[in-house]
Amino acid sequence: MSEEMATSSVEQNKYRSYLSGEEVKNIKWRFGGPPDYSIWPPGSLEEKVQNLVKTWEMEFFHKTSLDDFKTMDPKKYTLSLNGRKAINLEEIGKLGGGYNPLLQTSLPEKFRSYNPDKETSESSHRAFTTTFPRGFALEVLQVYSGPPVIVYKFRHWGYMEGPFKGHAPTGDIVEFYGMAIFEVDEQMKVIKVEFFYDPGELLGGLLKGASLDGSAEELGTGCPVLRNTG
Repeated sequence: MSEEMATSSVEQNKYRSYLSGEEVKNIKWRFGGPPDYSIWPPGSLEEKVQNLVKTWEMEFFHKTSLDDFKTMDPKKYTLSLNGRKAINLEEIGKLGGGYNPLLQTSLPEKFRSYNPDKETSESSHRAFTTTFPRGFALEVLQVYSGPPVIVYKFRHWGYMEGPFKGHAPTGDIVEFYGMAIFEVDEQMKVIKVEFFYDPGELLGGLLKGASLDGSAEELGTGCPVLRNTG
């Protein structure tokens, strides 16, 4: 690797300190140049799937008008969780949107630490952004097939640095793993999503903290940084 290439590669790397262009000039590298911390090679199927999934997630949680959606066909789009009946965008809206369709459960209400039947899009967003003020990262770990039927394994993780539903923050990493199937049309618009994972793996990690007096939202959203996270 030439000095120019090494410098260019390092300057684009935002994940490691002490690797600026000036600092790498006289370093003796074990493998001929500085390490590359890119998750997937540029142009690879894995990178394309990762970009699609992360953009879809951004639109799903942050856009309010169907006219602004670029990754999916609103007229054909359906979503299902763990083999349940697929629901369309209108039905997703009736569930409150946000995390609610992704945390559906058949548990009796008295056993629900998070009850999607009683949460709104705003309250669910507030609960999770308060709990994860630094974000709740998504990683595509492996891609098993490409379009039109994309199958991949994922990991969601974040640090519980805020309260959740009356439980104190632990500062621990909270994570869960799952599989997903994305079906796309000829224009790479998502028309069908199927998720397979255990919601309890996520919620269990959020209930380890000591119980608090008052709701998590009241305790956590006094900080303007937490209120505006998401």
